[in-house]
Amino acid sequence: MSKDAMVNGLVAGLAGVAAMTLAEKLEQRLTRRPNSYVPAHTLEKLLGLPHKPDEERLWLNWAMHWGQGILLGAVRGLMAQGGLRGPVGSFMYLNLRLLNDQTLENATGVGAPPWTWPVDEQVVDLLHKTMYAFVTGMVADRLIQGPPGIPAPSKPWEER
Repeated sequence: MSKDAMVNGLVAGLAGVAAMTLAEKLEQRLTRRPNSYVPAHTLEKLLGLPHKPDEERLWLNWAMHWGQGILLGAVRGLMAQGGLRGPVGSFMYLNLRLLNDQTLENATGVGAPPWTWPVDEQVVDLLHKTMYAFVTGMVADRLIQGPPGIPAPSKPWEER
């Protein structure tokens, strides 16, 4: 386990959450979907803070949204270092991101199981988390050396 892989994974996570956030904001412009404050209220519960209305939780929302994305990037960095790279590594990582969100949201009582959501909300969440996972993976795979004997691809998803 390498500290460099984890640090570069944090950078990859930052790139992934930035891409996801941009995609979310573009999608919200088109669909007129409002901001979700589930991240803020999840962190509120985790920290034992008193409940406050959405409009008073913008900074907490950003802290949870960006914080989760960046911190989970360290895991993707370790995956890249260990050889779990390319689209398969990113797909596996997507599932970790979904599991992380749902575990925290449902354990705190803030969220609901995704199969109870309307289908359009499921699609939107999956598309945004997929964007996050694959951008994070692409950056991690470029920044982090894989195991000996597995050369880095010259293109982000080139077969080895």
